[in-house]
Amino acid sequence: MRRAAVMVLLLVLAWAAAARGQTVAEQTPQKGDSEVQIWTSAGHSAFNGVGATGLWNGGLRYGWILTNARGPGFLRGRFEYAVDAVPMYLIFQPRGVVYGAGLNPFALKWNFDTSGRVAPYFDFGGGVLFTSSDVPAGVSRVNFTSGAALGVNVGHGKAHWSLEVRWLHISDAGLTDGNPGINMIQVRAGLGWFHHKE
Repeated sequence: MRRAAVMVLLLVLAWAAAARGQTVAEQTPQKGDSEVQIWTSAGHSAFNGVGATGLWNGGLRYGWILTNARGPGFLRGRFEYAVDAVPMYLIFQPRGVVYGAGLNPFALKWNFDTSGRVAPYFDFGGGVLFTSSDVPAGVSRVNFTSGAALGVNVGHGKAHWSLEVRWLHISDAGLTDGNPGINMIQVRAGLGWFHHKE
């Protein structure tokens, strides 16, 4: 867990350095553009469900900007649809580390429209998670994930950094009896590229 915290800290420092080098005149993402992003996140169980569980994962996102900027005032933004491939999950349960991989076939993201280099966003999505042993312990090796995030993109040019706080729920959706589920609070950092249509 300490290694994951160090990784997040390093990514935040790199994010801050990149933010200083961005200019306000950069092109914001437009309808028809696409986004490619690599990301990593770390977190710990919170709220209801199984406790004493940590998580680190990393993945690759591909997204499509589906709309032009719309909406009133500070809610104005662009809608993005994305898919995440998550080849690395490490789940730290009291009985030991469990390895896994997942696929999130949908992520619905609202990129708020700003004139500056910092643009907040809201994200909601989910998918499926396959693990080397039961998660939670004694429950299931096949789970479903869902979650929501609030974050910021810094920069809109060739590259941008993102930093977010994410709530993640892991559950087998009733495939087994007595499924308590796991609720996680995560910090996620990513490096992405918006590809502007010609």
